[in-house]
Amino acid sequence: MLKKIISILAVAVLSVTVSANVQAASITVQKGDTLWALSRANNMSLENFQKLNNLTSDLIHPGDVLTVAPEIRYTVIKGDTLWDIAMNHQVTVSQLKEWNQLHTDLIHPGLNLLIFEGLKTTNIVLSEQPKQPVAPAPTESAPDAEAPAPTESAPAVEAAAPSNTSSKEIIVEATAYTASCEGCSGITATGINLLENPNQKVISVDPSVIPLGSKVYVEGYGEAIAGDTGGAIKGNKIDVFIPSKQDAINFGRKQLKVTILN
Repeated sequence: MLKKIISILAVAVLSVTVSANVQAASITVQKGDTLWALSRANNMSLENFQKLNNLTSDLIHPGDVLTVAPEIRYTVIKGDTLWDIAMNHQVTVSQLKEWNQLHTDLIHPGLNLLIFEGLKTTNIVLSEQPKQPVAPAPTESAPDAEAPAPTESAPAVEAAAPSNTSSKEIIVEATAYTASCEGCSGITATGINLLENPNQKVISVDPSVIPLGSKVYVEGYGEAIAGDTGGAIKGNKIDVFIPSKQDAINFGRKQLKVTILN
């Protein structure tokens, strides 16, 4: 294989990508502690303290380990995507959706989002996997006899996950890579030139898990082509291609859902 593409792993660059003045922390519950008192002491609302720790009640016990993190409010502006906002605040799209009770990747200007900053996404385990958005179901009304039949190549809604009943879903560990490095050819295993096509969405896969050339839907990334391989990509692991080296570093390491479309 002629390509030479650098793979960016969060563990190798964590020290230079995590801001020193925005950090989450863990606290151990002591006898006599209450959730309300701990939330006040750490400048968090009780409701948000519960959200961050996946608590369904105010009941805590000595020895419980709880996470505290600075909470901010972000107002969505025109052109924002959940993907961009998640990368800028070093969290995952799944976390943003869970904290804000979102059931789709679609967002609109003016939407106010709750974000907990300083979390190391490799240490966060969500109690439930957020549901992926699905394409709108077709109406049951009969089509007009004179109307042309819909073509199979009609584009789907970009932000919605596919609803193909024959598709296969898997959970993978995702990292990111870029072709913007010294000596990189930018040519993938299937011949895609990423330097000439920086907006092409491509993932590197283990062909025994996701066949090369497959069309896939990656949570928070969108539709992509399984067009590359890598020495470290074995089993349920993928690398997503991101044109910017810094954005690839900021991506970190995440647990994502991948839907294999064909």
